[in-house]
Amino acid sequence: MGSYEITLIPGDGIGPEITKATLAVIEATGVEIKWEKQIAGQEAMPEYGQPVPNELLDSIRKNGIALKGPITTVIGKGFRSANVTLRKELDLYANLRPVKSIPGIKSRYEDIDLVIVRENTEDLYSGIEHVIAPGISQSIKVITALSSARIARWAFNYAQKKGRKKITVGHKANIMKLSDGLFLDSAKEVSRDFPEIEYNERIIDNLCMQLVMNPHQFDILLLSNLYGDIVSDLVAGMVGGLGVVPGANIGDKYAVFEAVHGSAPDIAGKNIANPTAMIFSALLMLRHLAENEAADRIFEAVTSVYKEGKHVTRDVGGEADTTEFADAVIQKMEKPVKAST
Repeated sequence: MGSYEITLIPGDGIGPEITKATLAVIEATGVEIKWEKQIAGQEAMPEYGQPVPNELLDSIRKNGIALKGPITTVIGKGFRSANVTLRKELDLYANLRPVKSIPGIKSRYEDIDLVIVRENTEDLYSGIEHVIAPGISQSIKVITALSSARIARWAFNYAQKKGRKKITVGHKANIMKLSDGLFLDSAKEVSRDFPEIEYNERIIDNLCMQLVMNPHQFDILLLSNLYGDIVSDLVAGMVGGLGVVPGANIGDKYAVFEAVHGSAPDIAGKNIANPTAMIFSALLMLRHLAENEAADRIFEAVTSVYKEGKHVTRDVGGEADTTEFADAVIQKMEKPVKAST
């Protein structure tokens, strides 16, 4: 068990509350972490005049890893998304979203075990927009062979490492023949280097329909930026919502692990938010650090709390507050647990 320096971005809204709960759970594993706290988003604007200060970027570049709470992104106006800025500045090109059913959470499906791998740096999120004329705006979709092949290789390497057997690429190459066609061709080319992994393609609208009808036919979904953003939330809804699924943004040099849900300012400060997504994101971080025993303990403790159902939060049908849920997880961690797969 090592000792680490990690950048901490508590975020805003419910961010500080779920971050506090998560840090308590991590501390209970015995993994020694020195947290370097930084601010971003709305909180950073008055002091720095930008949502992602250079001090934050320098901290992540120094430490290599960050744990991040949710940050508010104003819709249709205001500053550029801090999340998008972090991904672009640090070249965090792979967005990883494992989605797994948790016994005890009521949902429409059982035994969901999917992974979304999403290209994180280009597509319609390149931020190239302008007004052509009054009432007419244009947003440019950018797809490159380099980025498409890079995310495809990352996904196939991940599948190989985790023992996953199938990758399905979502696309709209029947309409966007050049851009989505390039993404598809790049993924297909990379797939030839991994003959042991089954390669499939689905037009994105058909993929969404198939996900709703029979999600168990899929394993890993490889998607460009916009499709990945939408589909990952769709799949999260199959296991209880964004409050219970983790996220990671990973590049060749740096990685930022984050709760994927919003900052929920309407319930901020009430200590009622569900910290599961943040705790599971920290679990992904621990696995990234090869602290697998600590990650296993967290996973088994959280799932045990859900199975019992006595100390779960309101969004999943319980009455516990944020602190009570975290305390219940910590109590479970004090008992012997079986390693997860």
